[in-house]
Amino acid sequence: MSEQKRLFLVDAYALIFRGYYAFIKNPRINSKGEDTSAIMGFMNSLLDVIKRERPDHLAVCFDKGGSVDRVEMYEEYKANRDETPEGIRTAIPYIHDILKAMHIPIMVKEGFEADDVIGTLSRQAEKEGYKVFMVTPDKDFAQLVTENIFMYRPKSFGGGYETWGIAEVQKKFEVERPEQVIDFLGMMGDSSDNIPGLPGVGEKTAKKFINQFGSMEGLLANTHELKGKMKEKVEANAELGRLSKELARIMLDVPVEFDAKDFELDHPDIEKVKQIFQELEFRRLTENFLKTFASGETSSPENIQSSQDSNLNSTKTPKKSSTSAGAGQFSLFGGDTSSSETAAEYTRKTAETSSHFYQSIATGMATKLFIENLMMQTSVCFDTETTSLNPLQAELVGIAFSWEAGKGYYLPFPENRDEAQELIEKLRPFFESENIEKIGQNLKYDIKVLAKYNIEVKGKLFDTMLAHYLINPDMRHNMDVLAETYLNYTPISITELIGKKGKNQLSMREVPIEKQTEYAVEDADITLQLKEHFEKELGEANTQKLFDDIEIPLLRVLAAMELEGINLDKDFLASLSKQLDADITNLEKKIYDTAGEEFNIASPKQLGVILFEKLKLVDKPKKTKTGQYSTAEDVLSYLAKDHEIIQNILDYRGLSKLKSTYVDALPNQVEPSTGHVHTDYMQTVAATGRLSSNNPNLQNIPIRTERGRQVRKAFIPRNEDFTLLAADYSQIELRIIAALSEEETMIEAFKNGEDIHASTASRVFNVPISEVTREQRSNAKTVNFGIIYGVSAFGLSNQTDLSRSEAKELIDTYYETYPKLKNYISKQVDFARDHGYVQTVLGRRRYLKDINSRNAVVRGAAERNAVNAPIQGSAADIIKIAMIKIHDQLQNGNFKSKMLLQVHDELVFDIYKPELNDMKTLIKTEMENAYQLSVPLDVEIGLGANWLEAH
Repeated sequence: MSEQKRLFLVDAYALIFRGYYAFIKNPRINSKGEDTSAIMGFMNSLLDVIKRERPDHLAVCFDKGGSVDRVEMYEEYKANRDETPEGIRTAIPYIHDILKAMHIPIMVKEGFEADDVIGTLSRQAEKEGYKVFMVTPDKDFAQLVTENIFMYRPKSFGGGYETWGIAEVQKKFEVERPEQVIDFLGMMGDSSDNIPGLPGVGEKTAKKFINQFGSMEGLLANTHELKGKMKEKVEANAELGRLSKELARIMLDVPVEFDAKDFELDHPDIEKVKQIFQELEFRRLTENFLKTFASGETSSPENIQSSQDSNLNSTKTPKKSSTSAGAGQFSLFGGDTSSSETAAEYTRKTAETSSHFYQSIATGMATKLFIENLMMQTSVCFDTETTSLNPLQAELVGIAFSWEAGKGYYLPFPENRDEAQELIEKLRPFFESENIEKIGQNLKYDIKVLAKYNIEVKGKLFDTMLAHYLINPDMRHNMDVLAETYLNYTPISITELIGKKGKNQLSMREVPIEKQTEYAVEDADITLQLKEHFEKELGEANTQKLFDDIEIPLLRVLAAMELEGINLDKDFLASLSKQLDADITNLEKKIYDTAGEEFNIASPKQLGVILFEKLKLVDKPKKTKTGQYSTAEDVLSYLAKDHEIIQNILDYRGLSKLKSTYVDALPNQVEPSTGHVHTDYMQTVAATGRLSSNNPNLQNIPIRTERGRQVRKAFIPRNEDFTLLAADYSQIELRIIAALSEEETMIEAFKNGEDIHASTASRVFNVPISEVTREQRSNAKTVNFGIIYGVSAFGLSNQTDLSRSEAKELIDTYYETYPKLKNYISKQVDFARDHGYVQTVLGRRRYLKDINSRNAVVRGAAERNAVNAPIQGSAADIIKIAMIKIHDQLQNGNFKSKMLLQVHDELVFDIYKPELNDMKTLIKTEMENAYQLSVPLDVEIGLGANWLEAH
């Protein structure tokens, strides 16, 4: 007896949206700047289904034009849906082309939804003796389930599938028959489709009603059995209930036809698919596709049926064995099966499903032999396991090593500090060897931990986090994401070992050695494998030199700065906190007096009512999506000049934030072992290449207000033998744009040492530079900096006292004065449109996926980034070069002076007073000569007993 044929009907948009949002935090952007997330996500799902189930027949069903019948029934049907994201709209033509090349039928009917197409086809195929599997996560399809029609539901991303038959639907919805799901959905409604349902009826009540009355009609015929408000609501909305049930019902009479021959899974046009994938830059997806269709796969026709019986469709795959190829395998379309691989290898791999050899090293002879082997290697990945995420407090628990994929070793460390130091000394020759490359993920952390044990990590470094940052700066760079993205591998979660945060969380020391080994060595092994991927991609993106010459050397510089930290005057901050308390109390009183009552100023809801209902400050106040008045910063700032209460509120907010974020928080962030504050500089956050600062964030200390500036007064030299020195690049971004645009007028002004804003005002307003007024200079300054950020006439008028027409005239005159600048901006946007990215003077790329967007607002933002990113990024590159050169000189000269902070275009140093003259010359020279532009770089040096004085 032949096996019952199986038809798979794929709900296209459900899987496309799912694929798109699975990558939403790490969108897949190719070198043309195209967001390919939706295509990749959908194709991964489609190939996964084909590999797992080897269906006899398959079709992909799309919506077109929405459901005409439902909108006629209820005008508001799906009216609440957001506009389809651009990344999905642009993906659809590609997906259609791929499906055509794969010879997979696309089923679509104008005026009907994919649900209705699938419903109709599933019933037709069932009548012809097929088992039908509806591939969709949408629970609405449960109403269609019969003995031969099933839901084939993807679990959470990468988590396999589950099959819903009649038993699963009965359990999930607490119904007797799957068709009662229509009544269930009609009763509770559906917010995503804007189906109203019965007011006051949620999931729990709907299940109760189904159990009690059997259907919507049964409920409406027996409302006398209901009580109180529920009875009133149901009776008053009976027609709405009937309408909702009809809206929820999937149609079974769409004019489409199941043709068994057309739906047969056929051999794809391999070359055509490869061509499309090449255009989209899908390297790994191409490999996946070829292995799916060109090689044999282990398969079983009972695969689905057994999953129905057990409801465990996605089982763990056994580790690879040494069994020879061929046994139990077949080629889907004939041909050689010698290179066949199991289908499950293309589900997300884990330590449980992958062959590996991870070994814990015992003390004594085993450690000695291991180190001898270690010293014979040329490139080794290592990863420290510690007791804390804070490297200044962390103690070594163990170190993992790997130099061959799938293999690695773990060296546990004793808790006794002296014994731990004794063990690390045995590893000193490895860490300090100049001939062994060290690989790691976030090596800065490991370097800082080892520095506490007086170990310096020497030799060539390769940091996978930094490498990926240069390859794809807009994506996240943590190891779990990288492993899943590039290796299709899910690493062991740290919470599996030590539990979730809280009082019951274990220390890594409390974890059994065998579990430590598996976890730690896996990290080293995966990082080693990622390195192999990223080495190639650095070359392809032309960022290898940036990686070798800037980011890796800077890693060591930042580690040294973070270990040093900066001294803090706690007494001054305590005094400032009291002053702020008085200022805040004073502002509160003014606000309450104007409002005529006391209220919670920090509550947006209460504040909105006071400002816009009681005081009626504006005629048509802006509201948030939740319906309350918006009291956001931009809304209030616009009104501040006309209403004193609003300026007081903004000042109140500013001082409250300053007090809580810095003045009161900074003393708690002093490291007890050093007495200093140690910020953490992150190289992989800002897509422009700028560093960001965290714990504490020293780059966001407000310096435009008097109180904000005073916070800098709390940062002081280590002792009386030292003084702080601040070195600041003067107008570096304007100098860079002058050089990149080759705008001679601006270049000459810088070369002549002119005040660039006065010089610009002189030319724009056509007055001698000596007669430029303060207001003219201020407006010219706003335009100078605004041009970099694509300032509009509207934006300029908001930032100045100019009207919109005056602002437009000023911008037009500015571009006439600096025509090459305007030309440069146009060229940058054109380059971005053609290539999908822009780059800095050192070749750092910023990918702009929206540069060709059809949405004018989205495209405009990308165009502004096309101009701004190379300028900001070049400034970041230049100060990084200066930091590396200065650090090298400080080390080579054995100076006592230290580089402490980097804040935007400024460097802060703790200068040993006898070295002051040498340091001033060294710092200024290295910063001004970090990179040669056609415009001279200028650095201003300041000294002081605190950071405020020095700045």
